Amino acid sequence: MYLLKDLEPKEVFRFFESICDLPHGSKNTKLLSDFCAVFARMRGLWCQQDKAGNIIIRKEASKGYEDHPTVILQGHLDMVCEKLPEVKIDFQKDGLTLKLDGDRLHADGTTLGGDDGIAVAMALAVLDDKNLVHPPLEVLFTVDEEIGMLGATALNIDSEDEGILTAGCAGGVRSTLTLPVRRESARGIPCTLSLDGLIGGHSGTEINAGHENAILWLAKFFAPLARDGGYRLSAMSGGGKDNAIPRAATVKFLAPTVPDETFNARMETALAALHESEPNATLTLETGAACDMGVFTRETAEKVFTLFETLPNGVIAMSEDVPGLVETSLNLGILATERSLVFDYAVRSSKDSAKRDLTARLKSAIQKAGGQYQERGAYPAWEYRADSRLRNVMVEVFRAQYGYDPKIDIIHAGLECGILSSKLPGLDCISMGPDLYDIHTPRESLSVSSVERTWKYLLEVLKAL
Repeated sequence: MYLLKDLEPKEVFRFFESICDLPHGSKNTKLLSDFCAVFARMRGLWCQQDKAGNIIIRKEASKGYEDHPTVILQGHLDMVCEKLPEVKIDFQKDGLTLKLDGDRLHADGTTLGGDDGIAVAMALAVLDDKNLVHPPLEVLFTVDEEIGMLGATALNIDSEDEGILTAGCAGGVRSTLTLPVRRESARGIPCTLSLDGLIGGHSGTEINAGHENAILWLAKFFAPLARDGGYRLSAMSGGGKDNAIPRAATVKFLAPTVPDETFNARMETALAALHESEPNATLTLETGAACDMGVFTRETAEKVFTLFETLPNGVIAMSEDVPGLVETSLNLGILATERSLVFDYAVRSSKDSAKRDLTARLKSAIQKAGGQYQERGAYPAWEYRADSRLRNVMVEVFRAQYGYDPKIDIIHAGLECGILSSKLPGLDCISMGPDLYDIHTPRESLSVSSVERTWKYLLEVLKAL
């Protein structure tokens, strides 16, 4: 029996629970994509599914709306998969365990995937209901690739704040820096130092919230120990998604002797200072028996520490036009050690020139250290449109339902509206959604009452278009 069967709107939460039953992390959305395709075909709706799993579903207009401009409803199928260390889940195969706590819906120790599963659920509910009033519809579900389509107006349901209509966003790119690692054998005490429990968060919308980056904090803590105390670096890792601020990181090293009370005191002092901004942070040390093992050469280790000290991270510039808006930033989201040390960054800016300047800094720094630079997944900024019929209609409908005007916002995060607008010049786009909290973290939750209000609002907007 469905946990959410009594929640309103029933049709939306029925689909949302079905979505949560399927694994759908990034690059693992085939089951959910196929689910949507089967849904469309069973209802006789025109559907096109490409090899990547992107889907377009068309629904004819209601009677009397046949000559109205087509409306695109868009959301993405993939979710960010993060979990607490003690949670046993295989995101490649398992669905989520849902928990309901009053008005808040969340998953048991994992991300909920409300970003963007609730958009998919709402769009499916619109497609499923034959009694709704609406213009011709094209529903676009995207995965990890760009897709072009026809249409006149686009409603993106990938925002996380009720009462805020997003009308612009930053562009971005994923940057990967790879530093070759030279090793040598040394003898000592193998140690693993782990930092966990940080707040984390979305690397766009929360990049200026002051949350610590676990990778950078641990690197700053360990560097002087290696330089002055003879500790030999063996491996570093942290983070899981380049668009999430890392909550945990680990450094493996070889100590000349078993770390003593001085080392422990240094850990306690550093952790106490960290607790001022990260109250749930933990720092643990594990040691093994003396052995021979491979470690970074001192020259390679010094290159690593120098990179950590010189590579930028966080907010680079604030907008001169919009008070409080981040213009340019980057986030070191993933660090991994294999044959090389690999840094994965999410770079964002509402100015293409600033984005190019920032990626040039990354490229110069890694090449100077003898490494390589690569880019992937570039997406354009979505520029604010001064004249927007869609925005005007949505403001009027919002005012009628809520009794006050919504906030019109531009965000420092990527939305598919930027890609759609670049493919279809002149496309009128707005992004909206219900209240979601702590997205991209295991604390993520969704307001049930906000979903109900947002659903009613969406239906009224479609009727007004």
